Amino acid sequence: MLKRNNNAVTKEAVMAAMSTVIEPELHRDLVSLNMVRDLKIDGGDVTFTIMLTTPACPLKGKMEADSRAALAQVPGITNVTVKWDSNVPRHQHTSDVGKNFRTTIAVASGKGGVGKSTVSVNLAISLAKTGARVGLLDADILGPNIPMMMGVDTMPPPRDRKMVPAENYGVKFISTAFLMRPDQALVWRGPMLHSAIRQLLVDVAWGELDYLIVDLPPGTGDAQLSLAQTMPLTGTVIVTQPMAVAAGDALRAIKMFEQLNVPILGVVENMSGDFFGTGAGEKLAESNDVPYFGAIPLDAQIRIGGDAGEPVTVFAETSPSAQAFADIAALIAAKVSVLTLMDRGNFVPIEMIG
Repeated sequence: MLKRNNNAVTKEAVMAAMSTVIEPELHRDLVSLNMVRDLKIDGGDVTFTIMLTTPACPLKGKMEADSRAALAQVPGITNVTVKWDSNVPRHQHTSDVGKNFRTTIAVASGKGGVGKSTVSVNLAISLAKTGARVGLLDADILGPNIPMMMGVDTMPPPRDRKMVPAENYGVKFISTAFLMRPDQALVWRGPMLHSAIRQLLVDVAWGELDYLIVDLPPGTGDAQLSLAQTMPLTGTVIVTQPMAVAAGDALRAIKMFEQLNVPILGVVENMSGDFFGTGAGEKLAESNDVPYFGAIPLDAQIRIGGDAGEPVTVFAETSPSAQAFADIAALIAAKVSVLTLMDRGNFVPIEMIG
């Protein structure tokens, strides 16, 4: 509780104080960023909402503490109530494909077996837990496994001539696994892959999404090229294992997306520790001047949850592994907000891009 003062509290005084509070990611004050909304003053009671650029913001606590400290200097304020809301900035689109997705994040690896789908699933769930509207596209057309990991084997019937995505754990998702027998192998060439990816984007009733996570297949081939050509990507998260051979393949993925002019959001090291070692992901990020989002530990609970259709962020949400996914999701969301605000033409210091 702040000290009482009989001076009248004005909107101008409150906003002047809040203009000294700096958003930690964007390095600008909350007032100039138009993040202070719905200000109400009732005697000495002040209530307002801070509008975040992502519900997954990891620095809410600091912003609240800084706001309270700034308002403590305003005479007459006896109590401060801080509320929260979010409005994910919309990435600029040059086509109608994906126009309902505010941001589209591809998850890539450059090779198979690094747990890219596991990372995609748990990042999507972590973002959904913050209140964001999240979709998950299984773009591994020839080897789809997202439905198994999400614990759903059928999707709803079509509506208005569009496919309706399945939904679980707060995430909408679609996959060719819903459209084929479990023992069926798809032997398709590039044009068919391109057509399938476009259909899963256009012919699905996704609704409005804050984030669409796209789980890409291994390699640097047709699917990656098709996605980049079909719709604008906000950026790509690169997944690697701690070994040098995995990091080498991840490097090729980085170079491919650079050629396609798709921003590299950062690197995640999966299956870190124990006999796999650690460190290759951080070195890869450092050598390519991109953020290192952190490591996901090698943990049997992740495998058990994926096989059972109950990802670790659901069935063991207090575990270190689940917390690692939540922390990485928050960092990715913050990075996306910075890039999207730049895309809209808002000023962001150049140091925020690294």
